[in-house]
Amino acid sequence: MAPSHDHNPGLLSRPRRLRRSPELRDLVAETALSAGDLIQGVFVQPGKGVKQEISSMPGVFRYSTDTLVEHARELEQAGVKGVMVFGIPETKDELGTGAHVHDGIVQRALEALKKAGSKLVLVADTCFCEYTSTGHCGVISKDKLSVVDNDKTLTELEKVAVSQANAGADVIAPSGMMDGTVATLRIALDGAGHSHIPILMYSVKYSSAYYGPFREAAEGAPKFGDRRSYQMDPRNGREALVEAKLDLEEGADILMVKPALAYLDIIRRVRELSDRPVAAYNVSGEYSMVKAAAQKGWIDEKAVVIENLTAMRRAGADFIVTYHAPDAARWLAGK
Repeated sequence: MAPSHDHNPGLLSRPRRLRRSPELRDLVAETALSAGDLIQGVFVQPGKGVKQEISSMPGVFRYSTDTLVEHARELEQAGVKGVMVFGIPETKDELGTGAHVHDGIVQRALEALKKAGSKLVLVADTCFCEYTSTGHCGVISKDKLSVVDNDKTLTELEKVAVSQANAGADVIAPSGMMDGTVATLRIALDGAGHSHIPILMYSVKYSSAYYGPFREAAEGAPKFGDRRSYQMDPRNGREALVEAKLDLEEGADILMVKPALAYLDIIRRVRELSDRPVAAYNVSGEYSMVKAAAQKGWIDEKAVVIENLTAMRRAGADFIVTYHAPDAARWLAGK
């Protein structure tokens, strides 16, 4: 029988023996976090020489294509793996046509990054909320059964995915939670000669209160109603697996869970569902809460950011979309 702590107060447990020094802790650490696990979310708008800080997201900026290229070089040098590109168009309409025109803002940004020789993985946000005059993620339904007409939205979404792939996107990331998205876009991309382009599907996207700062940054808040008829109810966990299974059956290459921090249990359950890569989206509200508390001096920003991102990796995320990427990369490099 092993001796108890009562009989030998000085006895250390096996786990504690391995915590004695930073070197030992690093040697046996179960989860690794590196700059290469991070994708930075970036916002691009028309103009030249634009670098405008977003008031609700300190340290995050709206860029024009030229300054975005400069920012991308900095990210690449820091070791960040890629960027997810969100566009703020000059005009909006009911169909969100600015999302798929060949000279749209995301298309121009992708082309500029490719022309500059960027080695970052270029992930295109494939959605409509920034482009529709309604602020919804698709074509408004006429039958009143749902805010968005699923099938009409898919027809428009095909155009967006192909246009972004033509412009140089390495990954297409549809975020609108429309049923049948993966199958529809796979057919469209293959038919346009882009069978090599993977689809990162927002398989589990909750109707979350954590999106507030993003809606200011991307100017994409709904003008009426909400998105609860097509995004997931935060109270549901099993439903997430239903959504993920449907996307797997349709051929999704990567599954996304959004938000991340409040849904670590969901990341773990999706991870256990499949051997496909799993992404986590560390969203704007999660970012801004940390920034605000750090500015007040209430928390150690570096420690909290690294702990949060590590938790997402520990839960099962293969990589993380986050606005902390430049800072986290610097901290991980000991700078």
